[in-house]
Amino acid sequence: MKIVVIGCTHAGTAATVNAAKMYPDAEITVYERNDNISFLSCGIALYVGGFIEDPEGLFYSSPKELAKLGVNTKMQHDVLDVDTDKKKIKVRDMKSGEEFEELYDKLIVTTGSWPIVPPFEGIDLDNILLSKNYNHSNTIIERAKNAKNIAVIGAGYIGVELAEAFNLNDKNVTLIDMADRILSKYLDKEYTDIAENTFREKGIKLALGEKVTKFEGNDGKVSKVITDKGEYDIDLVILCIGFKPNTSLLKDQVEMLGNGAIKVDEYMRTSKEDVFAAGDNSAIIYNPTGEHRYIPLATNAVRMGTIASKNLLENKARYMGTQGTSGIKIYNHNISSSGLTEEAAKQAGLDFDTVTVKDKYRPEFMPTHEEATLKVVYEKGTRRILGAQIISDADLTQYMNTMSVVIQNKMTLDELAYTDFFFQPHYNKPWNLLNLPGLNA
Repeated sequence: MKIVVIGCTHAGTAATVNAAKMYPDAEITVYERNDNISFLSCGIALYVGGFIEDPEGLFYSSPKELAKLGVNTKMQHDVLDVDTDKKKIKVRDMKSGEEFEELYDKLIVTTGSWPIVPPFEGIDLDNILLSKNYNHSNTIIERAKNAKNIAVIGAGYIGVELAEAFNLNDKNVTLIDMADRILSKYLDKEYTDIAENTFREKGIKLALGEKVTKFEGNDGKVSKVITDKGEYDIDLVILCIGFKPNTSLLKDQVEMLGNGAIKVDEYMRTSKEDVFAAGDNSAIIYNPTGEHRYIPLATNAVRMGTIASKNLLENKARYMGTQGTSGIKIYNHNISSSGLTEEAAKQAGLDFDTVTVKDKYRPEFMPTHEEATLKVVYEKGTRRILGAQIISDADLTQYMNTMSVVIQNKMTLDELAYTDFFFQPHYNKPWNLLNLPGLNA
């Protein structure tokens, strides 16, 4: 069996390693455009901020490691075309320029995503950078050394984390986003208000509800960001506007969402036989609504890649869908969420209600007993839990992993009220924080 894997970051690495172990007699070839594989891009802000001195820890595999498993990894090879009818790919060696074709029996497409770069006037000025891969992170670190005023455009997770990292390195930071608040896709306003207030206290300028219109520069380098509401003098711009799936190779060959994300079933099969897809190029079932959604997270990618490899010959492993569970640390705030926010439930047209509880996460007789705010979104009528969010100065983010299971299993608020959780004063109260929304509602 000849297995070809296109792209080798989170999903591609997981798929390749597992395929090599499951099918020892298979011929496995990986094609990767970059000069490295398996970079943990979630750690870019930590690397840029100086929290990680040795970036080697951000890689969890290498061509050498894959070779030990019998995998042939072709670095800096660009796949130019895929013919899913003839089971054939066309490849260019980016070093030599040589082009060649190769046949496959099973194809795993893990081409990931790429940052969205709108056609702003002045976008080609120097010092306007992207934040996606290892080479980007090194460039950001090098350019930031001589920059004092930095603009981060996009207030999602990466943008927010970079803004904090630059601030901690004594840079003047302006965080710009079209939305009227940060992290609007992940958290409701009462949560983002807390984080925004801390940003302002730390000296970060928030330019929210502002649309970038163009960049201006001096001597070929960016010097100013112009929005529809103001202008900002800067030395360096980091674009964190969002990501789009890299799926042009399969255009008009497999079923996709409107944004180009490949629709896969619970076994990671595309609509074309023997073509599997996984990771940031794919759309998977979102359990709170039951629809396909594009949720590019590393956690989804490694699961999807692993499952894709297991199902190449028969359906052995089923993906149970995603809740889009995620977490972030902003200064002293530990924040995480799973499933639908209140705002997202409105947009989905669901008949829902919410309950919010505030309580000390462990007994007041303990030396410290930080307060936590927990919000649960649930469906009226069925009282099925749709989503949850938590914030505290104590690290209670793992609670959202529990809530992820709750949402996946379609539990109700009433069931959560009496779910069995342990009690130990170091960690919680006799009524666990997660019981309280059900009890209070």
